[in-house]
Amino acid sequence: MMANRRSDDDLDTTTSFADMNVDGFKWYNPKAKQKKQSDMKKVKTKVSRKEYWAMVRGAFAAIAPFILISIVMFGLVFLLAYFWLK
Repeated sequence: MMANRRSDDDLDTTTSFADMNVDGFKWYNPKAKQKKQSDMKKVKTKVSRKEYWAMVRGAFAAIAPFILISIVMFGLVFLLAYFWLK
């Protein structure tokens, strides 16, 4: 049975997770670094008041369990210390 040639083509060899344009390498291109910085300009988007408050509520909903657990744990530690040192 022949090997599946498609599996060989699926291998991604072009993705890099770090900037490979490093000074000193033979392929170093200083113009590419300038182009990359100009491409990464921040784009401001308009967010409506309703969307903004929905994002704020979502952030609080994500953080609330951690805050509540922290308060409960500090309370338990305080109670244990109180009864231990009493």
